[in-house]
Amino acid sequence: MLKNQKKIWVTGASSGIGKAVAEKFAREGWKVAISARREELLKAIAEDDNISSYPVDVTDINKIKGVFEKILEEFGDLDLCIFNAGTYDPKLEREINIDQIRKTIEVNFFGVVNCVKCIEKYFKTKKNGHISIVSSIAGYRGLPNSSGYGPSKAALSNLAESLYFDFKKFDVRVSLISPGFIKTPLTDKNDFHMPFIKSPEFAAEKIYHGLIKSNSFEITFPKQLTLLFKIFRFLPNKFYLFLLGKLTKR
Repeated sequence: MLKNQKKIWVTGASSGIGKAVAEKFAREGWKVAISARREELLKAIAEDDNISSYPVDVTDINKIKGVFEKILEEFGDLDLCIFNAGTYDPKLEREINIDQIRKTIEVNFFGVVNCVKCIEKYFKTKKNGHISIVSSIAGYRGLPNSSGYGPSKAALSNLAESLYFDFKKFDVRVSLISPGFIKTPLTDKNDFHMPFIKSPEFAAEKIYHGLIKSNSFEITFPKQLTLLFKIFRFLPNKFYLFLLGKLTKR
């Protein structure tokens, strides 16, 4: 490990946005800790000398504590955490499926809460660092087949805003990442039209720039879609539902 090398922990890093972000930061010279449940996929990504694998299930707070302690022991420090782990299955969200909704919120929302709780004391004591939470534009307003996913992301956006104030007085930055449609194993399950869909590599470039080159609270992309959805937030329900139906061809 190089002296003064920056260090980052990325969860949900076995595929999609998390994987692309981990690889982007590694290319930029950061030492990267990656976590997810699928150990075999993490091992393949960790063939890069700048990436180390720490498998964990984010719904198990005791295991997260153990992984975080191990990362600190081996890295010596952490500058940035990106909490990105998530799940989504539109086939199970076409109807109200209590078990699926509970699972989605447990992973997407409480998984992040668990991670933040484990690093809270460290960053507040350090009085430095950066915590970034990956939400989605699905948290802005309701989308098709998203009875669990959308609410979980809306909760994350609210959580990030709350944490911003809680950590600011300790000089710890909190930011929110709200992607549009990104081609990942999760969005591949969608059966509706996804306008302006982008690659995980595109997302990684935007995230890196937003976290390192900018001081914005929220990082959104692609601009065309996220601007549209921000406007949608202020529309009366009648107009929003009509326009979204046209946009997604529902």
